[in-house]
Amino acid sequence: MCTSFMGELLTATHNFGTAPTRGASTADTFKAALYLTTATVNASTTAYSATNEASGTNYSAGGVSISSWNAPTATNSSATAGVAFTTPSASITYTNVTLSTAFNCVLIYNSTQSNKAVSVHTFSSQTITAGTFTLTMPTNNTTDALLRLATT
Repeated sequence: MCTSFMGELLTATHNFGTAPTRGASTADTFKAALYLTTATVNASTTAYSATNEASGTNYSAGGVSISSWNAPTATNSSATAGVAFTTPSASITYTNVTLSTAFNCVLIYNSTQSNKAVSVHTFSSQTITAGTFTLTMPTNNTTDALLRLATT
């Protein structure tokens, strides 16, 4: 697979089907929802669901919006050596929340495209009382980026 093609997949340059039709060149809105330790959220998840999502003070169903991505552009494909990659450009933060039921994963999903699932990331079981929960993003490169597409 061509490295440039992988980067172009991240910008929706190529569409092998009849849908979705991309009429605008603006970025979609991505969100991050937290899930309880009892939830079954994994690679087979296809879309955001409120079932077994964390809930509590100052946490809204659907989670928080991801402010922006180190996204590929026409001049910066974020693809090199057989790997296309992207990472949110800032940490994902849930401010002043109380989540007393244990949670251990986050679902990244595209709220612009019918809440379609993008990725699931797990971490150790957490609870929080009137505090800020922050998911620090990895370095945006071929080995550490949050989302990576690689040829084999």
